[in-house]
Amino acid sequence: MLSIEKKIKIYSLIFFISLISCNPSGSTFSPNPDPIIPAQISTGNGMFIYSRNNIDFEVFYYVPENYNASSKIVFVLHGGSRDAESARNNMISKSIEYNFIVIAPKFSSDDFPLGDGYNLGNVYDDGDNPSPETLNDEEDWAFSIIEPIFDSVKNSLLITEEKYHMLGFSAGAQFVHRYLLFKPNARFDKVVSAAAGWYTVPDFIIPFPYGYNNSILTSTNLNQLLSNNLYVQVGALDNNPNSPGLRHNEYADAQGLNRVTRAVNFYETGQGLSIQNNLNFNWSIHIVQGAYHSFLPNAENACDLMFN
Repeated sequence: MLSIEKKIKIYSLIFFISLISCNPSGSTFSPNPDPIIPAQISTGNGMFIYSRNNIDFEVFYYVPENYNASSKIVFVLHGGSRDAESARNNMISKSIEYNFIVIAPKFSSDDFPLGDGYNLGNVYDDGDNPSPETLNDEEDWAFSIIEPIFDSVKNSLLITEEKYHMLGFSAGAQFVHRYLLFKPNARFDKVVSAAAGWYTVPDFIIPFPYGYNNSILTSTNLNQLLSNNLYVQVGALDNNPNSPGLRHNEYADAQGLNRVTRAVNFYETGQGLSIQNNLNFNWSIHIVQGAYHSFLPNAENACDLMFN
C-alpha cells in the first residue's frame, strides 16, 4: 500500500504530464467528421431510426409545439432497463415548461451488451480488464453516437444552439459522467449524472474502470475535466447498500456502500483535486430530498438545475 506522501507525489507528476498533454483523453474526436444524416423528426413525440456502423438506433424524441431555433437539445440516457421510450415520456412535462427538445437514444442489449457495452461506453471489449489489444475503435464506442445524432436533429429542426445538455439516470448516469472523460471535446454544456451505481473517479493510481490507471484516461487533462458543468445528483433515500444491480467489490466499496455515499465521494474527489492543484472547479452535488432510486424525481430536479 502506498503512503499518502508517495501517492501525492505520484499524483503531482501525473497531473503535470496530463495538464500539458496535447490530447486530453486519447480521443480523436473532431466536430462533424461525417456527412449529416437528416432525422425524421417533427413536433410532438415520436421515434426515428438513426443508422450508424451497421446499427439501427431507435431514437425517441419530444419536440414542444413552441420550440424555436434557440431551443436547447437535451439528451436523456436511460437506465439499465434500456427503456428509452419511458425516459422520453417522463421528460415531456419539463420539455414543455422549459421549451427544450428531448432526445432519448436506445442502446439495446443486443448491440451494447451488459455494463461494458453501455455503462462503460463500449470503449473496451472487457472494461474490467482494459488493454491496448481490447481497445475498440472509437467509431464503435457507444459514446460516439451522441454527436452525429445531435447534428442530425440540429440540422433537421434548424436549431442554432451549438451545445446540448445531457441527463443520465442510473446506468445512464454512469454513461454520461464517463462521456466527459472519453469525449472531452464534444459539444456538451450542462451534464447531470443522476444516481450512478459507481464511478470512474479521477485517480491515476486506481485501475480502470474505477480510476484511470491502465486505460487511455491516463492522459486526461484534469483542468478541462474539472471545469465542466457537471451536476452530481442522487436521491436522499437512494441509500440501500443491497439495491439490485449495485456493484460491490474492493474498488466499488471504496467509493462507499450505497449510491448516496458514492456520489459524495466522487464529487469530493474532484473537489480535492481542484484545491490541491489550484484548478477551476465547476462540479456541484445535489441530494434530492424524498427521492429513492426513481427516474421521475431525479429528472424533474435535473431539469430545474439545467434551466435555472
